[in-house]
Amino acid sequence: MSTDTELFEQAAAAVKSLQERPDDNTMLQLYALYKQGSDGDVQGDKPGFFDFVGVAKYEAWEKLKGTSQDEARTQYVELVRKLGGQF
Repeated sequence: MSTDTELFEQAAAAVKSLQERPDDNTMLQLYALYKQGSDGDVQGDKPGFFDFVGVAKYEAWEKLKGTSQDEARTQYVELVRKLGGQF
């Protein structure tokens, strides 16, 4: 049986080989769950106003503040499976 961390790492690898690229909102959710699961609560300064992608990523991650790393990993694995990730 794989540990949660191993499943998380397998899911992260599986994302790269999805048959279809997820929509932008799902990509932001994947990014935020991955960052929360690997790094914990949001860190660093919010990117500048004209860095639209950076701001979107930061804000998506910021919304998960307070979510435990274990819970974020579990949600990430479930989302990757829902998207058809094979691992």
